Order: sequence, then structure tokens, then C-alpha cells
Amino acid sequence: MLGELARLALTDMPRSELSIPITGAQVASVAAVLDAPDANARASAILFAHGAGVDMLAPWMESMAAQLVARGFEVMRFRYPYMQRAHAEQRTLPPDRAPLLEATHESALAELRRLRPKQRVLLAGKSLGGRMGTLIAAKGADCAGLVLFSYPLHPPRQPDKERSEHFAALAQPALFLQGTRDEFGGPDELRAALRRYGGRATLSVVEGGDHSFAVPKSMRLTLEATLADVSQRVDAWERATWPE
Repeated sequence: MLGELARLALTDMPRSELSIPITGAQVASVAAVLDAPDANARASAILFAHGAGVDMLAPWMESMAAQLVARGFEVMRFRYPYMQRAHAEQRTLPPDRAPLLEATHESALAELRRLRPKQRVLLAGKSLGGRMGTLIAAKGADCAGLVLFSYPLHPPRQPDKERSEHFAALAQPALFLQGTRDEFGGPDELRAALRRYGGRATLSVVEGGDHSFAVPKSMRLTLEATLADVSQRVDAWERATWPE
């Protein structure tokens, strides 16, 4: 149902299908899609990276992109090389090593900058994709801000293996959206880690949300409704950070 709603939402909106050349991988290029609102695109465009096991066209990604496009953002999604192979071979593959993930992310950013040179670019990502965005931003990638959906602060049940060593090098304003049931790091853990963040970081808590923002049945909220709420938070944060 989630994927069907997303497809319906994006059906009437302009979509460009792209191919981004890469080097040092087992594929020569990765696919990307750029979705745009019907009119009046905002000054911020979003580069939206997928998670470790979530393809760029998976229902969660389609739905979140649709919610953001409906709020006026142009949203570009892309595949990492391992996911491009997984899509072509119809099987599950583990993520590439970080250097290749980062290089691919940078190539996708360069492509969006080429296509939309007058817009500020926000690096957004689900879990792994968000972490890669922070890594290239810490190394000086040309982005205005960061939007992190379910940042993977540590592997499940391994809080000692925290992935925040680069936070001090991040100067870009960032919005972290984290569920209270996220096994990759709850809001309290993330709040403590963000004390080291170099710029201005905002933590927005998704009450009852797991790593995909699904909430318990007792809350009587559909995932689609929760993602709509999350997209509204991104909307409000972007407007407050860069008032027009």
C-alpha cells in the first residue's frame, strides 16, 4: 500500500531518469531519478541516498520522495554500485566499502549541481545513505545542509561502536530525525553524540518510530501518515534555516 500511494503521488510529477558514470566499481554507471514538483520548485534541492538494504525505488524511498516533492522540493535519488548490481542481478548484495560509497555519492552530488546550479543542495539519506552524506560533508562536499533519516549511530546492540567520530568536522546545519525505538541508536544516544557536532544540529524525535519510522499498532498511525509528518518537519526546518 505504501509503495502504491507513492507511485500515485509521483505519477503526475516530472521525472528524469539519469545515468551517472563511476570508476573503480564492477559497474560503469549507476542509475538515478530526479523528481520535481509541477511548478514553483523551492530554492533547496535534495540529494536523497538509500539505506543499506533499501533500493532507491523501494516503497519507503518512493513514499518519502513523494512527500518531499509534494512540498516543493526537487528530489534526486541514486544507487550505490552494489545496489545497481543487486538490481540488475535480482539478488541481495552487501554494501560497497566506504571509499567507493563516498566517491559515488560525490559523483551524484556533482550531477545534481550540474543540473541545478542555482539551487542550494541538501544531502539527505536513509540510514547508511545519511551517514555517507555526513562523511563527504565532513570532507568538504559542496552542500548547504544535511537531512538524516534514522542516522545509524551504531550497529544494533553494539553501542560501543559509535559512528560519530566525524561530527566535529561538520559545519553544515543538520536535521536528524530519529525514532524512539531505533535499534541503531535512540534519541538520547544521538543527543549525546551531537554535543560534538561542529555546526548547528537539530534533533527531531519520531515518537514510537523504529528504524523505518513504523510505530506500534497501539498508536493507530499508518506509516504513510508518519512519513507525511516527517516531511512536514523537514519543510519547517528548511524554511527556518533559510528564510526566503
